[in-house]
Amino acid sequence: MTRKKLYWQLPFLLLLMIGSVIVIYQQQNTPYQHNTGKIFGTTYNISYQSDQNLHKAIVEELTAVDQSLSMFNDSSIISQINQGQEPDIHGTMFEEIFQLAQEISAATDGAFDITVAPLVNAWGFGFKVGKMPTHEELDSLRQLVDYQKLELKKEGRKIFVHKAVKGMMLDCSAIAKGYGCDRVAKLLKHHDIKNYMIEIGGEVITHGNSDKQKSWRIGITRPTSDSLPEGQELQAVLSVNNRAMATSGNYRNYYYKNGRKYAHTIDPKTGLPVQHNILSATVLAPSCAIADAYATAFMVMGLERAQKILQRHPELCAYLIYTDAKGNYATWASKELEQHVLQHL
Repeated sequence: MTRKKLYWQLPFLLLLMIGSVIVIYQQQNTPYQHNTGKIFGTTYNISYQSDQNLHKAIVEELTAVDQSLSMFNDSSIISQINQGQEPDIHGTMFEEIFQLAQEISAATDGAFDITVAPLVNAWGFGFKVGKMPTHEELDSLRQLVDYQKLELKKEGRKIFVHKAVKGMMLDCSAIAKGYGCDRVAKLLKHHDIKNYMIEIGGEVITHGNSDKQKSWRIGITRPTSDSLPEGQELQAVLSVNNRAMATSGNYRNYYYKNGRKYAHTIDPKTGLPVQHNILSATVLAPSCAIADAYATAFMVMGLERAQKILQRHPELCAYLIYTDAKGNYATWASKELEQHVLQHL
């Protein structure tokens, strides 16, 4: 009886083996598409294994994100809100990212806060104003910065953002690039694409393998202020598979005035550019929007507070670069992230 069952099973096993060989052959021979361009004031590089070039659809998806979250697009939802309007955000990308931003703000005790725009602008980042803010100006602007002063209100089917203080401005630049990566990943998954790498302005999300049939390898830039994009030094190389990764640092976007360095990361509570020993925060998370937001929050918090947050959030892991007591570069990594490190440079 057992032998008869085996005879019946052999054809099915043979078909399964043949099918597996065909699938592997097709995967190895399907080309990788490489799409590049500019969005959100930065560049994107997207590689994916597919017979079909989806660049047009990708551009449409990224343009839709820009139409929701770009402060530099006068017709975007966020621009309308900043202009004092109350557009209907029900079912929009903006509603999704607003709710996520509020959750992360609460989890980080306000270190991440999308209402920080007035302070960012006052210090000469964002919409540059070209002069240093006074203490009185900062005290006044800080009244406009607090994520808890925002809430969603509903009128019929309409949902809109209500500001408790008139003049508040929103800035999603610390989460938009990551969210853009997530939206493109969703698009590729919709087309049943299993191997891809999406990078927008340094934020990355990967799935499956690269065209070398290996896990995607992503470099972490060494935070040297004089490094140019075409000649960046790497601090480490990570093997990233089916994860999202984002990096925030004060070593590229800064300026000097009266002999003092001012970095673009602003502490929403003090109103001042952050001044501590952490130079770069790289975060791995389930989504790139989450990784993007927490990377910014960790830059505001500093090393010790960031480590405490990571202890409370096992879904996150991080690679932090900082200066030690002697002024030398030092690194700290979550235990889980250490498994991804291929090489320390």
